[in-house]
Amino acid sequence: MHYFLNIGSNLGNRKLNISRALRALEESFGYFEVSRMVESRPWGFVSDNTFANVAVMVISDKQPEEVLATVLDIERRLGSGSHRDACGGYADRLIDIDIMACDETEVRTPELTIPHPHLAERRFFLEPFAELAPRWRHPVTGLTCAEMLDTLPAGDNQPT
Repeated sequence: MHYFLNIGSNLGNRKLNISRALRALEESFGYFEVSRMVESRPWGFVSDNTFANVAVMVISDKQPEEVLATVLDIERRLGSGSHRDACGGYADRLIDIDIMACDETEVRTPELTIPHPHLAERRFFLEPFAELAPRWRHPVTGLTCAEMLDTLPAGDNQPT
């Protein structure tokens, strides 16, 4: 299966944090492809720290729940704490790895939703994802990443 991940960082040396995450993904999955890096303002919370994000495509026989466990373990090993503040809102993070999609399949469990429930709302997900998989289509809406990007308001979470 082809898994499309997004790696983001807005604390410390963001490029080094992403590089460490990529190295850990290589150890766990082997071959991968990575997009160019995009910068964006935080989504869903206020912070002075901008994000660096890349999309990654890995190929794995692992089931989606196993891939989730792997990326959560990588986050933990790299020292990323909670992605939530005391009130439950989003917070700054050293590293964040999200599963954006798995092929063109849909997964809905209490622990995991694929495609990512906010995929169509996040320019910093869609731009690098489109670079890696321009023909990928959302299994529910049938839209490509480029088509989803076209639906976003102008200036929505543009790079800083």
